[in-house]
Amino acid sequence: MLAFLVLCAVLVDDPQTAPPAVSDTIVVTATQTKTRLADTPASVVVIDSKTLATAAAATTDDALRQVPGFTLFRRSGSRSANPTSQGVSLRGIGASGASRALVLDDGIPLNDPFGGWVYWGRVPRIAIDRIEVVRGGASDLYGSGAMGGVVQFIRRGAADEIAYEASAGNEGTGTSSLFAAVKRGDWSGSIDVDWLTTSGYVLVPASQRGAVDVDADVRHTTIDGTLRYAGSFLRASNYTESRNNGTPLQINDTAIRQIAGGSDVKIGSGSLLVRGYDSSQEYHQTFSAIAADRNSERLTVDQRVPSTGRGGSLQWFSTIGANVIVAGGDARMVSGASDEQQFAVSGKVTPSRVAGRQRDESGYVEDVTTIGPRVTLGAGVRFDSWRNYDADRNGVALADRSDDAWSPRVTLLVHASDRLTLTAAAYRAFRAPALNELYRNFRVGNVQTLANESLGPERLSAFEIGARSGPVRLTMFSMTTDDTIANVTLSSTPALITRQRQNLGSSRSRGAELDAEQRLARRWRLSAGYLFCDAHVTTGDLAGKRLPQVPRNTATLQLAFTPSRGSAGVQAHWSSMQFDDDLNQFPLRGYAVADLFASYPIAQHFEATVAIENATNRRVEVSATPVITLATPRTMRVGVRYALR
Repeated sequence: MLAFLVLCAVLVDDPQTAPPAVSDTIVVTATQTKTRLADTPASVVVIDSKTLATAAAATTDDALRQVPGFTLFRRSGSRSANPTSQGVSLRGIGASGASRALVLDDGIPLNDPFGGWVYWGRVPRIAIDRIEVVRGGASDLYGSGAMGGVVQFIRRGAADEIAYEASAGNEGTGTSSLFAAVKRGDWSGSIDVDWLTTSGYVLVPASQRGAVDVDADVRHTTIDGTLRYAGSFLRASNYTESRNNGTPLQINDTAIRQIAGGSDVKIGSGSLLVRGYDSSQEYHQTFSAIAADRNSERLTVDQRVPSTGRGGSLQWFSTIGANVIVAGGDARMVSGASDEQQFAVSGKVTPSRVAGRQRDESGYVEDVTTIGPRVTLGAGVRFDSWRNYDADRNGVALADRSDDAWSPRVTLLVHASDRLTLTAAAYRAFRAPALNELYRNFRVGNVQTLANESLGPERLSAFEIGARSGPVRLTMFSMTTDDTIANVTLSSTPALITRQRQNLGSSRSRGAELDAEQRLARRWRLSAGYLFCDAHVTTGDLAGKRLPQVPRNTATLQLAFTPSRGSAGVQAHWSSMQFDDDLNQFPLRGYAVADLFASYPIAQHFEATVAIENATNRRVEVSATPVITLATPRTMRVGVRYALR
């Protein structure tokens, strides 16, 4: 804390230097065409590189908590959470760990092809130019993964540049990230490297700990290289991760290799965009049963999950008079298996294997029409067809399943005056169950969750209205999901809670989100957000219960100071209570945390940095399994940045 205060004290503004001009923010994820933020009817939040540079968070997912309504399952972050709980939820859509938002890296899906979760370390933070978050269903353009929204990482353009940053702090935490790029004529290339290690902390509160509770540590390494020529690119990447999940016998590790590429070709007044990728993954995890006094554990399952995913997309858009036409299609194929060794109390070891494939194809079209100088009307529809096939459990074939979905959308934007813009949208969206939900069992603490090969898709119907005035934006929404997939409790004993993924009935999320951003004086920027979200089960056996892991209220506040030398930032986040389970028996208390950051130049091209997360060391309850586990306590890192252009 002392180092942070010292750095803030020496940040001196230069009155001779004018603040930089603010240009129109460009958004590409809302309509898949470049559109000014002020002209898109979607609820979009943009986190630019300057905002990321003044955030104390060591990981991208923690930085994204600045967006109200952005949550990972069980409140935890990628430094301490099992990868399978790192799916994204927006606006309270989602009652399980599967992601209800599509995460893209320059148009290439980052969601795990087998389970839908996200490895947030795969995109080095130093390589990010901005992050665009679309809140609300976007299946009309992006299909199954985008039922709740889209998160798009836009990488830095390749020019002659080197950027490097490193930090070290308590809990044995170290980070290192490199971006290096060169450009020669139409050719350019870049190399990105990201490394993080932490010895972590004990997840269980001191009052409940036993001999089996140890630090939950993690290490990850990302290396990728990109070659660009004119409007085309080719990227190869490798990601490895290993974790201890809080006890000696609970570990997991991952290795992902991917090749991705694309091309943007000008055709008359329009463009043709092509994307493709091929990835393979090896995932390994162990599970254990923990004694009631937490002084002993025994191995229950050793699980290996190999999977592959490949896909491609083709999109054409053009301006014809007052109309912007977007049309395209995509296809994806995923295969995976869950190979297990199950260990009984008697010591008997039983092998088990379940495997399957999933394939989907789609096509879509959208027309955005300008009606006069103040009104824009948009309409689009997408058709998806998918099939689960070649599935078997221990050599016994499982039935093939197929389904399809129409995802229409209508939007309206009215510039009522120079200071007031009104928006409205109505749409349908869907999400097909992932192979992970269909075929893979898992266990967290003493909660076991079973797969269900009979799952059907979730289908969402929604409408929203909004108003914008200057830097303030208000959006009100109502979103109803039929056949909601949730982890439903089947039985409960002191030693074991058993749940199964099921289509539990319908659920509804209604609420309002408020965002504002304002420059204060010359070098200060303040932004704030608030989300009210009332998410309940409306039909079925759990009717009236609140959706697990969805708080009613969240709020964020960011204050950045960027003088002529150095920078400083404060990020605060507040969340009300939420339930951990479908029966609403395990509440998690509300919390408020604040992060602090400061940087100051120490030599040509070099800056020193200080980052403090959870500065007041607040207790943040992550899960109840039924033992309470906690999020990261106060951490402090000091580091250095280097930039040469």
